[in-house]
Amino acid sequence: MKRVLISVFDKSDVVDFAKELVELGWEIISTGGTSAKFKEAGISVMDISDLTKFPECFDGRVKTLHPNVEGGILAIRDNENHKKQMHDLGIEPIDIVVCNLYPFKQTILNAEASHEEIIENIDIGGPTMLRAAAKNYKFVSVITDPADYKKVISELKESGETRAATKEYLAAKVFEHTAHYDALISGYFNSKLKISDPQTLTLTFEKKQDLRYGENPHQKATFYSQIKGTEGTLTAAKKIHGKELSYNNIGDTDGALETLKEFEEPTIVAAKHANPCGIGSADSISEAFRKAYDADPVSIFGGIVASNREIDKATAEIMSSIFLEVIVAPSYSIEAIKILTKKKNLRLLELANISKSDYSAMKGKTVLGGFLIQEMDQKLLGGELKIVTDRQPSEKEMEDLMFAWKTVKHAKSNGIAIAKDKTTCGVGPGQVSRIWALENAIRQGADRIQGSVLASDAFFPFADSVEAAHAAGITAIIQPGGSIRDQESIDLANKYGIAMVFTGMRHFKH
Repeated sequence: MKRVLISVFDKSDVVDFAKELVELGWEIISTGGTSAKFKEAGISVMDISDLTKFPECFDGRVKTLHPNVEGGILAIRDNENHKKQMHDLGIEPIDIVVCNLYPFKQTILNAEASHEEIIENIDIGGPTMLRAAAKNYKFVSVITDPADYKKVISELKESGETRAATKEYLAAKVFEHTAHYDALISGYFNSKLKISDPQTLTLTFEKKQDLRYGENPHQKATFYSQIKGTEGTLTAAKKIHGKELSYNNIGDTDGALETLKEFEEPTIVAAKHANPCGIGSADSISEAFRKAYDADPVSIFGGIVASNREIDKATAEIMSSIFLEVIVAPSYSIEAIKILTKKKNLRLLELANISKSDYSAMKGKTVLGGFLIQEMDQKLLGGELKIVTDRQPSEKEMEDLMFAWKTVKHAKSNGIAIAKDKTTCGVGPGQVSRIWALENAIRQGADRIQGSVLASDAFFPFADSVEAAHAAGITAIIQPGGSIRDQESIDLANKYGIAMVFTGMRHFKH
């Protein structure tokens, strides 16, 4: 008689699976709660202690770690020496192992869980059995996902055996599962001990969705989510209308969200290619949207809009007249939903805690043959602002300078942001020359530049930026400072009566 060992925490469909096996003539071996569930269902079962001739002990910490179990799984069935040892030791083969693990992930996601409770939910015997069965997959079928029960039963009914290809597939699934499980444990300890740069870095993510394609139609792409710390991030957003998000939609929306989190008052961020193209802050979200739209009515076409307040009817009516790819907001009024859902391809995302920004997570990106990782850029200033010119900025100028500084922090380097009345007038992101970035921003702002302020993500290496700012009618500048030629820029600003503020912190974004 062939034997199956079943020990599962997730007992979904396991009783029906066991009944099918019994009907096919299999003997069931089980442990603890799983065994009790089978007995309640009237299924004949051998307790694990009857197999090991040793009681489950230490509150169930030790039950399957025994030669009668591991030997029955790991023995190579066509190896004569192994067969002889099994006979001599009285070990019977185990042909299927069904196991899923203690809920470590669910435990660490519970904010109330104590360290002791988390430790108790680290499974030991389960991963050992799974890995043993997966290693010996040529002879042992191993199931960790209840979704695979039907496939295995179907093949057993058809031929009395699980197909070789299925066994290998199930084994691969096990190693993926246990690697994920161990990475969660490792990540927990790294977080608890505040180890940000371990000698070996093992990250784990869960698939959120397959994407239609990547940056271009010939590239395959998938969206994965981290396990913890997703509150207020795009992975926690709920799509309430429209097509599935594309690879570029996700990247661009993430860029808009990062920028939005800098602002507390009602604010709209319009983004294109993950760069802010129009930002407006106002007393109402509808007025904020008007400002963001007017800042750059060309680039917002086909862009992303992020709002830190509910989208109301007035705002939705304005939005509906424009082609947008994605809108993300904490909520939508009933009237707004009725208006916006008339555009069938517009993606509407609802994201609770959209302004949450206290992340301890790291940011990373792949390079050929490697992976770069760094802390999130959560700071805004390097300390006290330093006014380095003879003229002090006015209260209004200072307000707009801080608005522009928050904007340029999230523009790709070299980045320039020009603002007035809590509205961007021009954004010059991602240029190889700072003066080019400034010229692009001035060109974009056109006649709105007069009386505006300017922010640069890094210091001015030359005074030409001050010269161009003066010619455009810019009255105040905020920049990190730190160039060996700072004095040239300061002197020229003094000559033109431009106020200049140093932040002591740069914000490169590549």
